Amino acid sequence: MRLLRILAFPIALLYGMAIYIRNALYDWGLFRSREFQTKTVSVGNLSVGGTGKTPMIEWLIKHIPSSYKLAVVTRGYGRKSSVPILADPEHTSEDIGDEPKQLITRFPDLCLRIDGDRRRAIQWLEEQVKPDIILLDDAHQHRRIRPSLGVLLTTYDNLYTEDYFLPTGSLRDSRREARRAACIVVTKCPSEMTLQKQQEVLRKLNPGKGQEVFFATLQYDEILHGAKTLSIHELRDRPFTLVTGIAQPKPLASFLRSKGLDFKHLKYADHHQFSEKEVEKFKKIVELLLTEKDYARVGHLLPNASYIRIAHKFLEEGGSRFLDLLGIKKQNASI
Repeated sequence: MRLLRILAFPIALLYGMAIYIRNALYDWGLFRSREFQTKTVSVGNLSVGGTGKTPMIEWLIKHIPSSYKLAVVTRGYGRKSSVPILADPEHTSEDIGDEPKQLITRFPDLCLRIDGDRRRAIQWLEEQVKPDIILLDDAHQHRRIRPSLGVLLTTYDNLYTEDYFLPTGSLRDSRREARRAACIVVTKCPSEMTLQKQQEVLRKLNPGKGQEVFFATLQYDEILHGAKTLSIHELRDRPFTLVTGIAQPKPLASFLRSKGLDFKHLKYADHHQFSEKEVEKFKKIVELLLTEKDYARVGHLLPNASYIRIAHKFLEEGGSRFLDLLGIKKQNASI
């Protein structure tokens, strides 16, 4: 793998040059970025995936008070339709994409607009819904929109400052574009992260003046959902198969092993579209555990499947400071 990355370095240089030119054209005003009257909060990253954008959108939906009229815009990656859709729980993952399906299942009353043209989606929402806040999923690199605030995610074990352009690394945008974010959230941190470790990460990130950095860890729900509801501890005496079609399954597998669970792990690529043959194979497995995103795609076909939920948890009351930065009045003093 290392040899392949070295051989791909010339391609990464060409890719990086194209990204640099594109961003420069926006910086110089030759390409136009549009601002909107409604407060827009972009949640994104500089890499190809696995930083926890959807769980961060979920965190915001849960913690933004109901006094705010909220809407979410996403392009619906992987869906078969290309027309704009206002999602509802009856839509399938083929209609709207696996992550939007996950969102609308978790939050059935959510105003969720699926559209590859984010400008058009925001304009439609301003005319038809008039929300107070619009959350833009995976929009940091989409320069046609200038959000009110940008939230940039990067993972603890793969900071963007130590990454490289595709295909040598996983960066799809330049490191210097981090400067456009109002804050950086370092995700998937150790739950007992020391202040010394936080300072080490801050030195590596070298945030801009006034740019805040927050630290968050992943929290796994110990109650499994799906065709049946059970405690994760009930799996200790029942070997099962874990199926993942996500960018970074390692943290989940490590969590399950830390609980003393014995399982077989079937790994697939992020957003993998499971074939009929694979689904039939899964049906023959006695105990099946999926991620919530994978369950959004094929859970309705698998009566033997449960799924595990994940959520971000900010370290040291960071969630409260995070909402303060976004200008959101909290219902609770600390989060």
